[in-house]
Amino acid sequence: MKRALSALVCFFYAWVVMAQAPPLPAGVERVASVEGITEYRLANGLRAVLFPDQTRTTITVNIAYLVGSRHENNGETGMAHIIEHLVSYGSPKHPDAKKEQQERGARRNATTWYDRTTYYESFPASDANLEWALDLEADRMVNAFVEQKILDSQMSVVRNEFEAGENSPADVLLRRVLSTAYLWHNYANTAIGARSDIEKVPIERLQVFYKTYYRPDNAVVVVAGKFDEAQAVKLLAAKFGGIPRPAGKIPETYTIEPAQDGERSVTLRRVGDVQELCVAYHTPAAAHPDTAALDLLARVLAASPAGRLYKALVETKKAASVGGFNFQLREPGVAIYRASVRKEASLEEARATLLRILDGVAAEPITKEEVERARTELVRQLELGLNNSEAVGMALGEFAAAGDWRLLFLHRDRLRKASVEDVQRVARTYLAPSNRTVGLFIPEAQPLRTEIPATPDVTALLKDYKGDVAVAAGEAFDPSPANVDQRAIRGQLPGGLKLSLLPKKTRGETVTGVLRLRFGDQNSLRNRSAESDGVRTMLMRGTAKRTRQQITDELNRLKARVSAGGGANFTEMSLETVRAGLPEVLKLVAEILREPSFPAEELEQARQAGLARYEAMRSDPQALSGTEMSRHMNPYPKGDIRYVATPAENIDLLKATTLEAVRQFHKDFYGASEGELSLVGDFDAGEVHKLAASLLGDWKSPKPYAEIQRPYRKIPVLQRSIETPDKANAMFLAGMSVQVGDEDQDYPALLLANYMLGGHSSSRLYTRIRAKEGLSYGVGSGLSAPARDRGGQFSVFAICAPQNAPKVEKAFREELERALKEGFASDEVASAKAGWSRGQSVSRGNDPELVRRLRSHSQYGRTMAFDADIEKKIAALTPEEIAAAFRRHIDPAQISVVRAGDFKKAGVSQ
Repeated sequence: MKRALSALVCFFYAWVVMAQAPPLPAGVERVASVEGITEYRLANGLRAVLFPDQTRTTITVNIAYLVGSRHENNGETGMAHIIEHLVSYGSPKHPDAKKEQQERGARRNATTWYDRTTYYESFPASDANLEWALDLEADRMVNAFVEQKILDSQMSVVRNEFEAGENSPADVLLRRVLSTAYLWHNYANTAIGARSDIEKVPIERLQVFYKTYYRPDNAVVVVAGKFDEAQAVKLLAAKFGGIPRPAGKIPETYTIEPAQDGERSVTLRRVGDVQELCVAYHTPAAAHPDTAALDLLARVLAASPAGRLYKALVETKKAASVGGFNFQLREPGVAIYRASVRKEASLEEARATLLRILDGVAAEPITKEEVERARTELVRQLELGLNNSEAVGMALGEFAAAGDWRLLFLHRDRLRKASVEDVQRVARTYLAPSNRTVGLFIPEAQPLRTEIPATPDVTALLKDYKGDVAVAAGEAFDPSPANVDQRAIRGQLPGGLKLSLLPKKTRGETVTGVLRLRFGDQNSLRNRSAESDGVRTMLMRGTAKRTRQQITDELNRLKARVSAGGGANFTEMSLETVRAGLPEVLKLVAEILREPSFPAEELEQARQAGLARYEAMRSDPQALSGTEMSRHMNPYPKGDIRYVATPAENIDLLKATTLEAVRQFHKDFYGASEGELSLVGDFDAGEVHKLAASLLGDWKSPKPYAEIQRPYRKIPVLQRSIETPDKANAMFLAGMSVQVGDEDQDYPALLLANYMLGGHSSSRLYTRIRAKEGLSYGVGSGLSAPARDRGGQFSVFAICAPQNAPKVEKAFREELERALKEGFASDEVASAKAGWSRGQSVSRGNDPELVRRLRSHSQYGRTMAFDADIEKKIAALTPEEIAAAFRRHIDPAQISVVRAGDFKKAGVSQ
């Protein structure tokens, strides 16, 4: 009787809920709901996953097509990625998709992977913008411009992206390892494809591929952010419902990689300065229960500083760094373990040590402490990520490609439940010598075969899955400058530290913050930049009360992220946590800053990593060109805090820096007399003010602070070419000094002129050099204008094939001359004003960006009224005023150029 009554109550409750829910459009069904996220399905097979989050000021639309490099045949490698580039251009209803996205202030991108191709845009929340985005994606689904004329321009852009990857020996080695680990399955081929396929693929094959896989029943649309769910469902039905499901079936891949029957090896020989190790083990698909234990195993082995590989390789100086991760794919994938080894160290010794640790897990079982530490960190990362609907929206697309979006939550649950025995079992099962690709072939009398489990039936797996209770929803927040100023609470501690606090309700009760301490002056910091860097590097590596690992464990316990950064005369601590953990996080940050212990062994480990980093720069075109241009634009004498050191000089400085000097620098300079603490999120402002006063209010800076000035100076023109042998990609940089500060009358006009020239993805440089001529994968321009002096700089960058560097420079100079001669048309200016303004709104709606604005304004005694004033001035600008300001400050004859690449091989004159 009780069971019958209970069933009746449940039925009545479900009936009431259904009766209250708004009716769905015809042909739409509600499929599943987990933790505030709901999946709907249209009659044509389209899956739509909706995640309303009223705390956001943006909406993210992410459409994932379940097609990637796994679906490519011989001669078609890279095809899914090329189509990504073509589809991004637009369709008949949206002939210039990138321009539309820019005008609406949207952040957008498209990426291709093994199992999926995704397109997303994140834009200011409004019904009109959501309708526009869904209309764009619906039209691109079946009507995109997959045409020869666009392929002609984009082929070289994609090839340029391919060449950019070829510059990194570590990336190339990973691709070689994968192509050796897989004999038959297409996971052997990364999304970028083969150069020959990129260059020769016929447009007809691309069109067939597009029509085959771009269809409603092969796509998942994720909408996340501030929107009305019922309205969104209606829009989805209206925009996508009329697209018919094609008659033919979606081709299925059926190749199963056989069990590996012995170690495989691959050797890569190229120009470079850091040795690399990479080991791959075959593992199950993302949906398999073992995936969670494999993720935990990767953290146990490769985490810094507690991981077994870290202790065996980095702490002993056999390697500069280590890493480990597990690919989560729709079909059986791989786990990767790697190490970077400096030239002066033995690669063979590092290899032997790495394999000894991996093979030795069976003899030295995984401990409960190791698993709990790994679990705490991974779950913390997932839980913090689930508080950001935009990030969740992207993650849902990834897990949808792996089988179902709900796998995100199932994986979290499995991480929580995986036992020490599970982790030990997967280590024994998958870390078998015969299942790896690395090193030499070793015959065995009794070869071990590791059979990879079949991909689970995801539908059955998730049939009754419910997930956790949804987290705190937060509030809808208006990020306008006026509202930010109205909500912000500003103050100053007795010792001098300035506070800018913006309490608001956030999803998951998150808090984002930044604490900057500024110290020293031009004279006191002379010849002490390396010591300053050393202190900053060591801050997170131990205090008088905690070891490096204990700091990490405490941050995991508090569900927090904290990192140290900065420059020669300031240190900045960035933090992210939740309301309950904020007080303890602030105490920990104060402890890190005030009581660093500077362990000798940690300094040596940091030194090795730094040396490897600088050594890798010695043959990298981007690093070499960037250093050369920065040195030219900042011609200060050696020893000056503003001096830009070469990689070789930095290596010498790093080798010479002693522990005593680092400790002394902290004693000489660190204090809280000058600096700012800014927080945005869910917290009690009064409590934070009191806590900050008790933690930092009495901490006086030992030496006086004075801002380092970089006044305007006219820089002589430089034309420099740097030869980087065996690098497939080149770097082009151009720049000049500009006598302007951010309070100058001409600054708003220059800001908008730069935006139109090269400051966004529909700018003149982008359109000419990437879109039309296909010379560069990445190109743009920038304008810096300081707050306290007038030492501004105008800069341009482009990555390109070495043989295209002269064409890139020619195109840049022609576009610059055209802007100076003709100015900017009224419609272009109007579009730029709208796009720039919307972009500012999106930026203020992002808490990590907003908190940094508040900190910067606090430093210079400003409020958000400064932003509002800039926006007002930009809105009032005429095309004639913009052109006049641009001509006053930008002189093509004063432009310096630095380029780096393998020009000799490409036959380019120097």
